[in-house]
Amino acid sequence: MEMNCFNHRVFLLTLLLPIVVILVEGQGTRVGFYSTSCPKVESIVSSTVQSHFKSDPTIAPGLLRMHFHDCFVQGCDGSILIDGPNAEKTAPPNQLLRGYEVIDDAKTQLESVCPGVVSCADILALAARDSVVLTSGASWAVPTGRRDGTVSQSSDANNLPGFRDTVDVQKQKFADKGLNTQDLVTLVGGHTIGTAACQFFSYRLYNFTSTGADPSINPAFVSQLQALCPQNGDGSRRIGLDNGSANKFDTSFFANLRDGKGILESDQRLWTDNSTKTFVQRFLGVRGLFGLTFNVEFGKSMVKMSNIGVKTGTAGEIRKVCSKVN
Repeated sequence: MEMNCFNHRVFLLTLLLPIVVILVEGQGTRVGFYSTSCPKVESIVSSTVQSHFKSDPTIAPGLLRMHFHDCFVQGCDGSILIDGPNAEKTAPPNQLLRGYEVIDDAKTQLESVCPGVVSCADILALAARDSVVLTSGASWAVPTGRRDGTVSQSSDANNLPGFRDTVDVQKQKFADKGLNTQDLVTLVGGHTIGTAACQFFSYRLYNFTSTGADPSINPAFVSQLQALCPQNGDGSRRIGLDNGSANKFDTSFFANLRDGKGILESDQRLWTDNSTKTFVQRFLGVRGLFGLTFNVEFGKSMVKMSNIGVKTGTAGEIRKVCSKVN
C-alpha cells in the first residue's frame, strides 16, 4: 500500500514538474535565454564594458547605479535609457547617472550580429554585473529574457530610495519591490564603488544640529570632509562613497559604516539601526554572528532585483536603439 502511494505521488510529480518549469520560465527570465538566438551576447557586452572601463573606470559604478535606478522605476525594462524632455533620466535622482554611451555601443554591436534580438534592459543587467567584476567583485549568472518598456516618465522616479531616507523608509521602498532587509543592506553595499557629490551630504557637516555636524559621523572624519567640501563650496565636487577604497568592490564600505565614516546619511543609518546593523556586522564577520559572504550575497540580491517587474513574452518590445521607443 505504501509503495502504491509512493508511486502515485511520483506519477503526479512527473505530470506536474513540466508545468511548474513552464510557469517559472514563462513568468520571468532565465540564464542562457540567448544561447541559440545570440550566443555571443555576454562576450560582446563584457568586452564593450571593459573597453570603456579602461579609459574611464568611473563607468563601472555608473552602470551599476543605472541598473538599480532602472529596476526601481517601472521594473527592469530599460526605461531609464529612453530620451525625452520628461523621461526618467531627466528626474533629479537620475540626472547624474552615467554610462549611457556604453549601453548604446553594446547595442550597436549586437544589432549588427543579432538584429532585433537582445533587449536594452538585458544589456544593462549584464553590464552592471560586468562592472562589478571589473572592480574586483565576484561574477554571477545573470538571467536574461527581459523586454524593453515603452513608457519613461520623470514623475515615476519620485519614489527612488533617497540619501536622506530613514531605515524604515528604505525598508518600505525595498519591500514594495519584493526585497527584504538583507537585500537592502547588501545592495546598498554597492556603494563600495563610486562617488557622491558634496551637495548630497555636506548638510551633515555644518549646522546639522545646534552643536554642529551630524553626531553619527566620526569627529575626526568630519574635519576631513569639511576640507573636501567647504561650506558654500563647489557642490558638484565628488567624494568616494567608500573612504579609502572607492574603486574596489569589497567589504570596506561596511567597515566605514562601523567606524562612522559613511558618506550618505541613508548609508550611515544602516549602522545606527539595529535591524540593519546586524547584517552589516555579519558581512564584517563579527564574532558570535553567522557570517555572510558579501560577494555571494550581492549576486543573489542582484538577481532578485533584476527580476523586478520584468516584461517578458509579448509584453514590451525589443528596441532597435536604446534611447528611442520603436
